[in-house]
Amino acid sequence: MGAVKKPVLCHIYRSGRKADTYLYLPQKDDFSAVPAELMHAFGEAEFSFSLELNEGRKLAREDVEKVMLNLEEQGYHLQMADDLLVEQQLALRQLN
Repeated sequence: MGAVKKPVLCHIYRSGRKADTYLYLPQKDDFSAVPAELMHAFGEAEFSFSLELNEGRKLAREDVEKVMLNLEEQGYHLQMADDLLVEQQLALRQLN
């Protein structure tokens, strides 16, 4: 059985360019871990809210453990709209 991860405070930003697309960051307003290509595609980041994540928390569209892992390993997590074209999703996921 894996070790229980401690709760993580994250800050969520809405894309100014893509509907229902969000960027999760572990540090508010620190986009330094996000690749430049992704920021260009994401557009202007509009702060939405802060949220504490823990392994028991349910998120509407994302697996909380994947989000926490991405925040720890990559320094960000990208949540994309369900209606993006498959090609767009694959291209953006390569950056995530």
